[in-house]
Amino acid sequence: MVCKLGNSWNACATWMMLSLFIVGCGKSYPTIRIDGSSTVYPISTVAAELFAKQNPDVNVSVSLSGTSSGMGKFLLNEIDICDASRAIKDSEVAKAKELGIEFLEFTVALDGIVVVVNPENDWVDTMTPAQLKTIWQPAATGDIMNWSQVDPEWPEEEFKLYGPGTASGTFEYFTKVINGEKKASRSDYNPSENDNMLVRGVAGDKGGLGYFGLAYYLENAEKLKLIAVDGGNGPIKPSDETVKDGSYAPLSRPLYIYVNAELLKRPEGKEFVEFYLNNASSMAVKAKYVSAPDDALQNNLELLKTTLGAK
Repeated sequence: MVCKLGNSWNACATWMMLSLFIVGCGKSYPTIRIDGSSTVYPISTVAAELFAKQNPDVNVSVSLSGTSSGMGKFLLNEIDICDASRAIKDSEVAKAKELGIEFLEFTVALDGIVVVVNPENDWVDTMTPAQLKTIWQPAATGDIMNWSQVDPEWPEEEFKLYGPGTASGTFEYFTKVINGEKKASRSDYNPSENDNMLVRGVAGDKGGLGYFGLAYYLENAEKLKLIAVDGGNGPIKPSDETVKDGSYAPLSRPLYIYVNAELLKRPEGKEFVEFYLNNASSMAVKAKYVSAPDDALQNNLELLKTTLGAK
């Protein structure tokens, strides 16, 4: 059972309730529960849809709540797999150890965090990390409010900011590489864990400026203007090539899934994880992300094989 981001949430919720009712009245299917990053959500959704075609008697439930929220559920054994747009924190590793939760980390794709503005913005084509910091740092709250404060050559027009919520791994990664500290951000912006809401915000406001995962830009390119980032080697826009070779810096990053080792003891869980990892490259491309490097994909399979061999 999978609901896509582009669907009406009310219709989606109704469909989910109906599906649950039907299952409840008939055969009970084993369920694999996935939650976490909105960025990784499209990849896991593709995995669930493709797996369901081959395994109709297994229910794969994919939700999104942000990496940190998903990790919290993962550590409470409320979900089997956590989608993550950042690596697990040391504090989360310690918590897992304390609770006796064994897990595996797999790199499933690469992503570039895009910086976008409204298409009516005809003055910004390139931004530097320093300019992004001027806008997004905590000290900018209530102070840096228009474009001319960032660059005197830009007009004195107010901007309106859109970005991921504080539970998002994208938020943590962006604030770390741009502002120099995880979660250090101005507070007077429009946050959402649903990247489609960020797209709508920027697309509907001439002064809109936002950041989120590359796939959401590619799905909505006609509504947005993509900004090149000059990290010191000239303006670079995110693409398969620039994300994979690292030239789109500093906003390129790996994407992960964290799998509870207990899931691998279940036949359907083992089969799903094997399916996910064996098809990670093609699913990433289908979801409009960048395939992880071949060595990372091979390491995934070797780790899984070693783990299964030890059970």
